[in-house]
Amino acid sequence: MDSCADVLAPAGGSWQRGPVATNLNSTAAALLGLLHEGPMTGGELVAAAKERMDPFWSVTRSQVYRELPGLAAAGYVRPGKLGPRAAQPYAITAAGKRAFRNWLSEPAGGDHSRNPLVLRIAFGAHHGPGAIRRLVEEARGRHQDALAASRARVAQLKKEGDDPYGTATAEFGVAYERAMLRWLDTVPKD
Repeated sequence: MDSCADVLAPAGGSWQRGPVATNLNSTAAALLGLLHEGPMTGGELVAAAKERMDPFWSVTRSQVYRELPGLAAAGYVRPGKLGPRAAQPYAITAAGKRAFRNWLSEPAGGDHSRNPLVLRIAFGAHHGPGAIRRLVEEARGRHQDALAASRARVAQLKKEGDDPYGTATAEFGVAYERAMLRWLDTVPKD
């Protein structure tokens, strides 16, 4: 995936700072969205993304640390003082909020699922005896655990009652895990 600075580069050459991005990549936009909650370090952003966006979006530590310098160079985030173990919080700026709002107004585009389990099963004919059965059994356990966690998250958000959009996305997590468990029942097991 490209860095924020690469994505914001004009077609003709070098990247220049502008007042509002018109083509933030989704990872950079997700970080800006999370930073609306307050300053966070890279590690805190990874944890917040996992809590808020699993299973429909994920970011890796390397993606976060690749995006933050580009967002800072664009003026969309402001780095804070280094803390323990060189942890540096970042805060969203007014320009970052404008860029994020602009990104929200753009068409979402098509969905792109990248599921390593499904990819491995797509090549099922190349697996050894019993391999698909093991993959399915391991996946079933993970998805049952994730379903329980997603249900608990929905219950907590409904109890708090102040974030209907967070609740809606958490309900997506429940639906996704149910769908994966149903799909796993259809996979040929050798």
